[in-house]
Amino acid sequence: MAQFNRPNLQPFVDRLTSRSILSDEEQQAVLNLPGHAEQVQSNRDFVPLGTRVDHACLIVAGMVGRFDQNGEGTRQITAMHVPGDMCDLHSVVQPMPTSALQALSVATILRVPHSAIRAAAARYPAVAEALWRDCMVDAAILSEWVVNVGRRDAKTRIAHLLCEMATRLHATGGGNDFVFDLPVTQAQLAEATALTAVHVNRTLQSLRSDGLIEWHQRVIRMPRWHALVESAEFDPAYLQAELRPEQRLRIVQHG
Repeated sequence: MAQFNRPNLQPFVDRLTSRSILSDEEQQAVLNLPGHAEQVQSNRDFVPLGTRVDHACLIVAGMVGRFDQNGEGTRQITAMHVPGDMCDLHSVVQPMPTSALQALSVATILRVPHSAIRAAAARYPAVAEALWRDCMVDAAILSEWVVNVGRRDAKTRIAHLLCEMATRLHATGGGNDFVFDLPVTQAQLAEATALTAVHVNRTLQSLRSDGLIEWHQRVIRMPRWHALVESAEFDPAYLQAELRPEQRLRIVQHG
């Protein structure tokens, strides 16, 4: 793993403050968290199954997948994490992971010590509240993924995942036409949607034929966003990504 200068934690602060209210001092406490930056090559596990950890991993660049596997070694991706996500924040209170983390593309991660996160949360209760709320959003995404895999057909399932990733990756464009970069393979999409790679390929071809997506290398264009959202049965409320400032929460009192 290549090592890098410590990156800025501002994207993580932006994620927290998109849903929670933090003072300048509290935000600075998060920005001051120490960390060790590393580059992980595609398809490499950087948190193996069953390995106790003493740090949480913030995604700085690239895509990361959380996965588990059955007795035969077949993997199921149970979450995809994007830059700004602290993909195993829950490990701060449960340091023995029950699932593993793998770089889906070349990724840069920042390993942040549990001890530092606990210290910041103890000193600033509003930071603890924001971290708790962040874990809640991850849980909401996991719940939606269960519905997606268990109750939607292949076309709806893949369309829903693409709409989610477009929203979380802040697709550019506007109106009814959006573009974003998705550095994953069709095989990885198959592992995330419990489909075969062949089925994923056929489903993507169907979405292309309907004029709902264009996929060139790792760039996806959605020229009929509203139609794709309808086809996907996609309601972004579970992502809490479009909260107005007055909807952001703070339960603890200001010090």
